[in-house]
Amino acid sequence: MLLSAIILSGTQWVPVAAAFVAVTLALLAWSYRLARTRSDQPSHTLGFRLICAALKALAIVALAFSLLEPLLTEQRAKPGANLFALVADNSQGLQIHDSGDSRSRGDILARSLDPATAPWINTLDEGFQLRRFLFDSRLQNVRDFSSLDFAGRASAIGSSLQNLRERFQGRPLAGVLLFTDGNATDIPGALPDLSGLPPIYPVVIGKSDAVRDVALQRVAVTQSAFEDAPVSAQVEAAAAGFGNAPLVARITDRGGRTVTETNLTPAPRAGSGPAAARLQWRPEQPGVSFYQVRAGTAEDINRGLNPTNSSEATLANNSRIIAVDRGRGPYRILYVAGRPNWEFKFLNRAAQQDDQLNLVGLIRIARREPKFDFRGRAGETGNPLFRGFGDQTRETTERYDQPVLTRLNTRDSTELAGGFPRTPEELYAYHAVIIDDLEAAFFSPAQATLLQKFVSERGGGFLMLGGMESFNHGEYQRTPIGEMLPVHLDRPDAANPPGAVKFSLSREGLLQSWARLRDNEPAELSRLADMPAFDVLNPVRDIKPAASVIATATDANGKEHPALAIQRFGKGRTGALMVGDLWRWGMKDAESHADMDKAWRQLLRWLVTDVPNRVDITSEPQPSDPNGAVRLQVRARDEKFEPLDNAAVTIDVETIQFDTAAGTTNLPIRITASPSPDEPGLYEATFVPRATAGFKATTTVTNALGAPAGTAETGWSTDLAAEEFKSLVPNLPLLQEIARRTGGKLVTADDLPALAKELPSNPAPVMETITRPLWNTPAFFTLALAALLTEWGLRRWKGLP
Repeated sequence: MLLSAIILSGTQWVPVAAAFVAVTLALLAWSYRLARTRSDQPSHTLGFRLICAALKALAIVALAFSLLEPLLTEQRAKPGANLFALVADNSQGLQIHDSGDSRSRGDILARSLDPATAPWINTLDEGFQLRRFLFDSRLQNVRDFSSLDFAGRASAIGSSLQNLRERFQGRPLAGVLLFTDGNATDIPGALPDLSGLPPIYPVVIGKSDAVRDVALQRVAVTQSAFEDAPVSAQVEAAAAGFGNAPLVARITDRGGRTVTETNLTPAPRAGSGPAAARLQWRPEQPGVSFYQVRAGTAEDINRGLNPTNSSEATLANNSRIIAVDRGRGPYRILYVAGRPNWEFKFLNRAAQQDDQLNLVGLIRIARREPKFDFRGRAGETGNPLFRGFGDQTRETTERYDQPVLTRLNTRDSTELAGGFPRTPEELYAYHAVIIDDLEAAFFSPAQATLLQKFVSERGGGFLMLGGMESFNHGEYQRTPIGEMLPVHLDRPDAANPPGAVKFSLSREGLLQSWARLRDNEPAELSRLADMPAFDVLNPVRDIKPAASVIATATDANGKEHPALAIQRFGKGRTGALMVGDLWRWGMKDAESHADMDKAWRQLLRWLVTDVPNRVDITSEPQPSDPNGAVRLQVRARDEKFEPLDNAAVTIDVETIQFDTAAGTTNLPIRITASPSPDEPGLYEATFVPRATAGFKATTTVTNALGAPAGTAETGWSTDLAAEEFKSLVPNLPLLQEIARRTGGKLVTADDLPALAKELPSNPAPVMETITRPLWNTPAFFTLALAALLTEWGLRRWKGLP
């Protein structure tokens, strides 16, 4: 209880009490003085006399004080007027058995909340209205705790506390007893705002002793254009109770086939961090694929992580499903050359080995000539020498004032029939454009501007190859095409480097997976040393400030020249390959030819990476959502890559599980995406998973007329159980911080009976004042009597009168 004050109800007796005290104390002093003058006791007994006098004076004052009828006022929580919440964690994490304990954490929690075995609940119920709640991924009100099954997939401590605050806003909630192990799945960083909540008393469930377990801490997937192993996964696992036993990480596909496997490297010092490994593999099919990552001891992994013969506390945190999106082509690349050359031959052969690349060629076989009229028959514009050979109409007869172009690998007879595209609809159908040995005058001003917008606005890729009519020799300086190149074309450093040049990767180039052909630096440097020299190099002054040099060419004087440079330009990317006879590389031997083909494919893959399609879909997990909700965003564009409004967007979500050897695929769930008010052409939908699995979303977009605009797919995985079992040790720092912020304190199950008796005396929203007499209490008269008896005892002990 809170002591408020002591008040005097008999104030009319103040003069009488004061007179009584004054007279009595005067008589007491006179009697002690008289006794001293008549006594022959030594002087050192003076101190005892004073003590006796003080005790007798205390008794006199206490008796006089009782005449004033003192009353004691106290404050306490008004019984039945305040609410108190009992909140219990119902997640799977409480199925854990602590070391040496036959009961699970859930059994301990359930016993702590059973009125038959926990009489403190009745004690608390006498002073408060109890409200009972369970939480896992969400907070739910219950009549009692008999429904505890500890099957929840998440421990949403943060959102549950915020929900509790909203539910009791404006109501007299005096406190919260929070029963949990503190391993929250919805608090990735700092705690949410806890203002407005009453004191929270976290009840720690579980021991801090480490249990025998291997837990996947992190799986990070990265993708690259590196052809041999385009996908890599960084796997980190923490082990407790296994000593120096080796850990294994294994990746399997949906059919249960092992894709790759390696041992996890332990941290340099015990306890300094998780064991880690990097696994690489190449998916066999394009698009979205799903794999399962498993970590554990070699014995458990080989047994298939069977809980019946595993010594781990749980196997729920030993595996995760990952999604890999390799993209789905074909990626169409337009190659435009000023003359037939060897480069296109080898580039085309290399691209044909990748079924996701489609290289479309537009090659000039004759330049345009000055315009003149043939003197032939009336209305005849073609050369009369060809009269009688085939169709001689204006549309089919070759004209000398237009270049003669040949088309290769086109989709149909109409593609590129008019030469290089002149409209966005034609050009934007490609993902990238390559220009080789072609002068700037080939493009009209409108075409050059369109090509620049293709990169900066549409987000396409652009690459210029070296040659007789490229870069400075093609007079690209101060043109829209030259502006987006990563190199300066004004004032080249030399007309031509002296002699042949040696090709090598820069330090940054060695770090780019698409630029190197070997998986380690010594092997890559050895390969570069064996490359032949090249004779054709287009000199440039320097690279632009935002550009990067990926490869260099060293001349006979030891001077390095940029050989391959790249940069971002607007929404797209551009590259410049200044070497003009790269085909010599493939002429050395069969191994060099294979390396050259691989280098071309990786360069083309880099060129089309991240180039948007007419329809794109992305999945964005919501970290703060305890149910693992995912926001799906679809961006739809028309043929000019302008935002497509008034479209119908549907998304089919397929659930992919690894619960059988062949994988399980459920029927897809169809949802409809709604237009976003924040961005034109953006359509959004939210998907909440109902199981731990992989998910593949395929969107179909139709325009306002009902015509198909395109499809796209994406994939992701949700593994709430892995997050729930990420740590098996109670998170005491989190619980202590919750208690500190709200004014509560951390308690254990053994502290609950004492806490239940203490809580009614603590501050609460609704308090009551209790007034009771102090003067007639046993303690008050005991004080007076004790003072008199003590005074008498001291006098008898010392033989004082």
